[in-house]
Parts: sequence; C-alpha cells; structure tokens
Amino acid sequence: MSKILIVEDDNEIAMLEKDYLEISGYETELIQDGCKVVDAVLAGDYDLILLDLMLPGSSGYDICREIRDKIDIPILMVTAKAESIDKIRGLGLGADDYIAKPFDPAELVARVKSHLSRYERLAGGGLKKKPALDTLAQQGTIQIGNLKIMALSYKAYRGEQEIKFPNREFELLKFLAMNPDIVFSKEQLFVKIWGYEYVADSATVMVHINRIREKIEEDPSNPKIIETVWGAGYRLNA
Repeated sequence: MSKILIVEDDNEIAMLEKDYLEISGYETELIQDGCKVVDAVLAGDYDLILLDLMLPGSSGYDICREIRDKIDIPILMVTAKAESIDKIRGLGLGADDYIAKPFDPAELVARVKSHLSRYERLAGGGLKKKPALDTLAQQGTIQIGNLKIMALSYKAYRGEQEIKFPNREFELLKFLAMNPDIVFSKEQLFVKIWGYEYVADSATVMVHINRIREKIEEDPSNPKIIETVWGAGYRLNA
C-alpha cells in the first residue's frame, strides 16, 4: 500500500484529501507545521507528498527545494495560488505537478495514481521494458555529442560527469531522445509523460524543458540539443 504525506494547514482540505485517498486504498499521514516536514520525509517511508505552498513555519517552496536536494520523491503541489508565476516557481524548484484549489477530489486522486505508477515503473518495471531503438536495445545508451543517456539504468552523463535528474525530467529527456528529430507539442508531451489529459497548463512542460536544458546544453539560452519549434513544440536534435 502506497503511503502519502499530506502537508496542509487547512484542516477541512486536509481531511478531504485524506478521506478520498484512503477510500482509494492509500495510507496517509498529515503534517500541518511546515517546519516538521523535511525531517519527517527523511525519516519516513513515503511514496508521494501532497504539499501546500502557504504553510506556518516554512513555505512549500522552501520545503520542496530542500526535499528535492536530498531525495527523489513525487511532489504534487496543492495551493490556492493559481497564477502562472507561482506554478512556474514551484515546478522550477522540482515539483512534479501542480493542482490549484478548489480542486475536484477525483482529479487529485487520478494525478496521485499517475505519479505513483510512473515512479514505480522507474524503480522497477520500467527498467525492464524493451527500448524502441536498435542501438538502445543493444547497449542501453543514447549518445548525443558528449551527452550520454543510459535509458535502462536511468542515468545521464555529460562527459564523465553524471547529471542528476528528478523522475519527470529524466522521463521527458529519455522520451525525446528515443524519438529524435520529431516535433512534439506541449500537449503531446504532457499526456505522454504525466499520463493524464492535458489541462491547458503550458507552464509544466515549459519549466521541465528549461530545467533539462540548464543541465545538458552548453548555452541554455541558445539550445542546440532540445530545440523550440515555434508554434509547434519541441524537438531533440540527434
């Protein structure tokens, strides 16, 4: 049974999240003080975090940054702030997804299921899938200049230096690398990587692409590997 940490200081919302998740078969634990979250995450055995942004003691932004620096765990930000700048900031700190209050509890559960299933595939079954490319099937590696993507072991190297990617970033990079020279729209990438219907939120894909570029491009302001095709989407140049 997956265990979910709910970080929410609004008791009514916390109980709503807790009830729907437990009805769906998940174990939950609730923390309402932001100062206690990081220690609890590092000491606990959680599979996903529902993280409110506006918390007493420590903001969700600071918590997300500190957790992401230490471990890779799905982080779904839940907040009343719906402005694009808040979404971009949260995703830029390493959150996997963002849902704004008020939300449909069924949609929240669907997103939780999607993130958990993808992290489970990354940890286990996803490593056993047969890759699409012949060279990848033989070697488990995609080479693009000095960038080496080891799709079977979920590692990436720039030269001899390993690059650390959170789950979503790696899956997005791997998907583009396994489908080189093909333009994918934001909508297509969102559905493929996040696993549920696109909801007109271009910030999610855009921020993840920008974070990948910062790690793999010589000059992120003039990307050569992942190219923006204006009006169409993104393409990885093999």
